Amino acid sequence: MKPNELEAYLHTHIPLTRAMQVSVLSMEPQQLILQAPLAPNINPHHTVFGGSVATMATLAAWCLLHTRLAAEGLANSLVVRRSTLDYDKPIAGDFQAIATLEAFEQWEQAMQMFKQRGKAKIAVLSVLEYQQQITGRFRGEFVALKA
Repeated sequence: MKPNELEAYLHTHIPLTRAMQVSVLSMEPQQLILQAPLAPNINPHHTVFGGSVATMATLAAWCLLHTRLAAEGLANSLVVRRSTLDYDKPIAGDFQAIATLEAFEQWEQAMQMFKQRGKAKIAVLSVLEYQQQITGRFRGEFVALKA
């Protein structure tokens, strides 16, 4: 899957991403980066609405797992089980959500569990950045279920 294909998938299957004008900047096996502009995500304080921040952090983490599982050819249903988000600073412009696995070495173990039992838990981290400064930190635990 290429960045433009993932972006089209998101805009079709998660309509909120189209309204937020989410774009896929980069997709690598170890990191995925999404971006969104301020205008469709603005709040009355002229900064990004907290719900948009939470959506971007969750979405980047979900996309990282979605693309990794697709690359392994594993049909699945991927859901968030638990998440936390710390808002460090307001965001007053275009911003990014950068997702990585919490522990790269646990990927193989999770894939083995998925293949054996039809489900696996996987932890993902996302940082939110604005003007090359971290503005928020997300940790999510996702469950992949065999489709």
